[in-house]
Amino acid sequence: MRVQCISLLRCPVTGSKLNLQVISTVSERYGSEIEQVIHEGILFAEKDWFFPIIDGIPRMLVESFLDYQDFLEKHLSDFVIRKNQLMAKYGDFVRAVVKKNRRTKESFALEWSVYDYGNDKTWNAQGPEIFERFLKETDETAESLHDKAVFDMGCGNGYLSHLIAHNSRFVVAMDFSTSVERAKKAGRSCNILFVQGDIEFSPIQESHFDIVQCSGVLICTTDSELSFNRIATNVKIGGKLSVWLYHPRKNVIHNFFNWLRKYLSRLPLKLEYYVLMTTIFPASYVFKKLTGNKQNVREMIVDILDWFTPEFRWEHSPEEASSWFGRLNYTSVKVTTTDTFGFNMTGTRMDYK
Repeated sequence: MRVQCISLLRCPVTGSKLNLQVISTVSERYGSEIEQVIHEGILFAEKDWFFPIIDGIPRMLVESFLDYQDFLEKHLSDFVIRKNQLMAKYGDFVRAVVKKNRRTKESFALEWSVYDYGNDKTWNAQGPEIFERFLKETDETAESLHDKAVFDMGCGNGYLSHLIAHNSRFVVAMDFSTSVERAKKAGRSCNILFVQGDIEFSPIQESHFDIVQCSGVLICTTDSELSFNRIATNVKIGGKLSVWLYHPRKNVIHNFFNWLRKYLSRLPLKLEYYVLMTTIFPASYVFKKLTGNKQNVREMIVDILDWFTPEFRWEHSPEEASSWFGRLNYTSVKVTTTDTFGFNMTGTRMDYK
């Protein structure tokens, strides 16, 4: 992580700026130049909170001080005191966040661990296809994107984030789980910052980005509209918010799967994976092959895991989503793409009412 990126980060709880303690740096090549970047460090909020930087990735989850306790114990002499102070002051809040996040982090880490970065498509698209789809969804062109700062909230495998970085001024790519580690390693660019963070507690500077892109993520949080309201604050006035959401379908199999996932998603993740691979996957594989689907086995498994393993999978109509934009005084609200499972909607931020 480059030192200058620190200015974009904020404490996800208090919103305060952060102070950096560097533990180690590494040399990385960007094009023809070699630069010293932060490999390990600790970020301190103005009060109480602290967050590790590991493998060049700021770990900005509320519960990062628990998730990365071994690292912090090694590098922070008063870690135990700081941890106990946090739990004494914010214990109920921290425990609630840990409970909220546990299943979602595990499910998405499992999902993207199956993905092969060298050979697999992302949602049936790859290379120019996935970038062109992003341009259609955000109602942009390669030329209009060139000088824009983009926040890719929920970057998943990071494939699209790297493509955006090659065609824009700067990208922050954030994901919830440790999948962000593989996403960072999948490419190298000096104008992209990978962050592990929670869109419900955004650790990124408000009112900064020309485009905030959130594709298929809001619907996996506890409350889609509440999460929408929070990510909207990262868009600068005159900037654009782009969200992709599932919509309801009048399809018997679709609605049966949604009913089934309510029960399967309550199983321990390893058990659910075994159940899915011995029941849903064989039937899905045969059906897709008979209907000419070109997905490989890994891509099929990612699709199944994405549907069944997250704790939440909400569906919303365009009319409902449009009302979210309207309540936050967004204008030029429109559906930019629609497909079998969902739609993308964009709006331009005016000053809040």
